[in-house]
Amino acid sequence: MNPAGVSAAVAVAVGLASAAAGFVLPRRARAAVVGAGTALTGAAGLVAGVTALGGRTWSVSWPGLLPLSGVSFTLDALGGLFVAVTGAVSVAAGIYGIGYARHGLDSRVTQAVFPLFVVAMLLVPTAASVGTFAVCWELMALTSLLLVLAEHRRRPAVASAGRWYAVMTHLGFVTVLIGLMVFAAHAGADSFTALRAAHLPGTARDLVFVLTLAGFASKAGILPLHAWLPRAHPEAPSHVSALMSAAMVNLGVYGIVRVGLDLTGGGPRWWWLVVLALGAASAVYGILQAAMNTDLKRLLGYSTTENLGLVLVGVGAAGLFASSGQRVLAGVALAAALLHVVNHAAFKTLLFLAAGSVLHATGTRDLDALGGLRTRMPVTTGLFGVGALAASALPPGTAFVSEWLLLQALVHGLPASGVATAIAMPVAVAAVALTAGLAVATFVKAFGVGFLARPRGAAAEHAHESPATMLAGMGLAALACVALAVVPTLVLPGVAAASGLGNPTDAGLVTLRLSGVAGSLSPLLLAAGVLVAVIAVLAAARAFVARRAARLWDCGGGPMSARMEYTATSFAEPLQRVFDNVVQPETDVDVDHHDESRYLVQAVAYRRRVPDRVERRLYQPVLAAALAWGAAGRRLANGSVHRYLGYGFSTLCAVLILLAVTR
Repeated sequence: MNPAGVSAAVAVAVGLASAAAGFVLPRRARAAVVGAGTALTGAAGLVAGVTALGGRTWSVSWPGLLPLSGVSFTLDALGGLFVAVTGAVSVAAGIYGIGYARHGLDSRVTQAVFPLFVVAMLLVPTAASVGTFAVCWELMALTSLLLVLAEHRRRPAVASAGRWYAVMTHLGFVTVLIGLMVFAAHAGADSFTALRAAHLPGTARDLVFVLTLAGFASKAGILPLHAWLPRAHPEAPSHVSALMSAAMVNLGVYGIVRVGLDLTGGGPRWWWLVVLALGAASAVYGILQAAMNTDLKRLLGYSTTENLGLVLVGVGAAGLFASSGQRVLAGVALAAALLHVVNHAAFKTLLFLAAGSVLHATGTRDLDALGGLRTRMPVTTGLFGVGALAASALPPGTAFVSEWLLLQALVHGLPASGVATAIAMPVAVAAVALTAGLAVATFVKAFGVGFLARPRGAAAEHAHESPATMLAGMGLAALACVALAVVPTLVLPGVAAASGLGNPTDAGLVTLRLSGVAGSLSPLLLAAGVLVAVIAVLAAARAFVARRAARLWDCGGGPMSARMEYTATSFAEPLQRVFDNVVQPETDVDVDHHDESRYLVQAVAYRRRVPDRVERRLYQPVLAAALAWGAAGRRLANGSVHRYLGYGFSTLCAVLILLAVTR
């Protein structure tokens, strides 16, 4: 028997059984059973994905199960990578959810839908026909929407986030479905095998790619279709946020790669220039918004837009190189993109779970109200620090190797032929470099302001460490981050198999060398060197710096208080000034005076907000037009029967006149 098929069947069966258990079990046992079942579902999916990456593909078809097209599944190397990533994230989120869900998130609906969401995400990369893909994609969208709305009774913002997510995800689904239906109409069948063999006219092929790109980019949170992501991810339960941000958004990338590079066999250069431009803009804009935000989970949501933008830079560069016949560089770029998918899944899982731990302990996500968590939540602090280092693209961080690979592909592509490539590559290199620098500042702010120094609020001052199951889920994600940072060569063969463009690296256990282009890196030796340097500096400081028994001179001001510390807002102020024309902050100052004299100030209220400029310029006019149209509709439909009869009579007369004129 095929181990990939057996593991996939086990994942689906255990997931469905866990959903049933979540619906029928009593509240006391519900969270533990569903969490354990979800973790087992993810583990089976991980095994299935790894098996497919090893070359053991699997296919199954049931022609009579779904009207018109039937149901068919195929697990190949590309789908196997995304199944493995989804399964690994689900293991950590399932274990974490055992403790996290016991605090108001153990309702029957929430617990039953959670494993269904995991099953849907595991099925999407295995779908082998348009009909099957549409059903699995819609199941993923509906289950994730229900989970986003899990806490709608507690906070009004949850309902607003749910509306944004519902509209954006279903508009994206409609564009994907239309594009794939156009594709299937020209192919004569809806199976992916028939789509690969189809010969589309140039205009139809361009239409298919543009429509599917819009839908998949929306799911990945790519600019300008990202507006749902910084709303829905913060308002969802934290283990659901981890699944959405570390697993679900990856399926948007999967769709672009599957359609653009696999089913259509590649395309003209302008396709990939568009993908590369969207990725670069999303990366820079996403990390800028993250750097300005004080809401910890919203910051991580914008960071997802940044990292998925970097992935699309790699995908766009791969398509651009492949269309120019530079297969080696295309392999390096696509391997970098897919490796970053894996790395991002690891550290974003850890960061969202750690943010949920902070929210569980303090009840707030506001970095300006946190601080001092190092002494009260030492394990969570250490694990968040691992995630922050992993996300910062600094050695020996997890994202460092994938971004290094991406830069190698872009830099070696500079001499490539074509004016467009000669312009795009330097711009992409600059975008990646700027993003890396801003990411360091963003996560220094998140870690330093949120966890170090003194607590700036009562909630942070009375924080407590999270339960063991939550720490275990975070610990698994942290181990994955460390392994990917130190020995990424263990996953590179699988990533190369998923790319389908050959192995771009000559990867040993210690050293990673590029094949066909100059470049080598040893993450293990680099990590060891950094560790030795840190230990040497600490030892030297301890040996040669005299210890002072007396308190340092404080200019007579006394010990520093929490009000003297940097807040997240003040930390981001210099960056905000540099990028003032990009982020365009809104400032409001209210001054209240005493009644006795206008010269005596009673209170000053200062508010500064950094809105989403794209949302303000693009979505607000559309929403205003929709509201105006709705107001006009209410005036037309005022409940008067006489008016409705008049409408009907006018319409009938217009139709009769039209028929008389045209016949």
